[in-house]
Amino acid sequence: MAKKNNSIITKNSLEFLKNYLNNPSPTGFESEGQKLWLNYIKPYTDDYFVDTYGTAVGIINPKADYKVVIEAHADEISWFVNYITPEGFIYVKRNGGSDHQIAPSKRVNIHTAKGVVKAVFGWPAIHVRDVQKEEAPTLKNIFLDCGCKSDKEVKALGVHVGCVITYEDEFITLNDRYFVGRALDNRIGGFMIAEVARLLKENKTKLPFGLYITNSVQEEVGLRGAEMITQKIKPNIAIVTDVCHDTHTPMMNKIPNGDTTCGAGPVLTYAPAVQNNLLKLIIATAEKKKIPFQRLAASRITGTDTDAFAYSLGGVASALISLPLRYMHTTVEMVQKNDVENVIRLIYESLMNIKNNHDFNYLK
Repeated sequence: MAKKNNSIITKNSLEFLKNYLNNPSPTGFESEGQKLWLNYIKPYTDDYFVDTYGTAVGIINPKADYKVVIEAHADEISWFVNYITPEGFIYVKRNGGSDHQIAPSKRVNIHTAKGVVKAVFGWPAIHVRDVQKEEAPTLKNIFLDCGCKSDKEVKALGVHVGCVITYEDEFITLNDRYFVGRALDNRIGGFMIAEVARLLKENKTKLPFGLYITNSVQEEVGLRGAEMITQKIKPNIAIVTDVCHDTHTPMMNKIPNGDTTCGAGPVLTYAPAVQNNLLKLIIATAEKKKIPFQRLAASRITGTDTDAFAYSLGGVASALISLPLRYMHTTVEMVQKNDVENVIRLIYESLMNIKNNHDFNYLK
């Protein structure tokens, strides 16, 4: 394990992160991203498989009876082509929680069997809008323009109802501190669990259990990939990583959303789906290894794949380690590099403690 004052993220792993984030992986169409992810983790695992809907799993020590999952989700929010007007404009439907308010003036890629078709979300000029009756962007009025004069021209490009649409924005580093881009929710999680696998391999760590590094699909439409994969793996423990909100930016309210911020470390959630003894192990690990962390309370659900794992198979001991993120479900999602490294460290070190603690009896 790298010392806490040294960078965990290498030049090679940063290059993978850039390629992985720049590659589109919309919900239900994650295959190209999953190929990139699997190619990266294969050298660090003993085996792998991909399920029917595309969840990818790398396995360390696959013959072990006791199974531990570390998990993230691979899919990004996007749009579907929903209606093409006779004049050649395209109206859309959400695929996941896409934000209609940020759409106007964005550049997009429409994914077709013929290849990518470029388009933009158009919007009337400020000069012609009535400030007294100005319309806000809604699903009823945002539209795409791909430079065509008719629906026939649009269809000739290969665009049809059901084609998926992703934003064109790409990964950047801001102030040598923040990673910025679309789909950090939650492909940054896929990156972090892949880095845990890399560190285990490089440190020649021998695990007494099977470790299933799991990159699930279809989280953004109801945790569907996690629901399916838990039935296949049948794990004893699941440590899930996802993102949560940085509530220190303008227009955020700490009272309902909690007090969490980029730069202060991983966020550990208290919730009914989080198994108390596993959470205690992770907190004790963080305190012993001097890894900074924050706390967050959830109500009935965490809203993450933790819920899918926890309530499957009669109950799987599950916990959630979140990464603070700014501007969720936009094209400029931001996470701080130090937090990314500390999530990797916390997952890695928690696995070391599970080596001699397979008993998560609720009454202990």
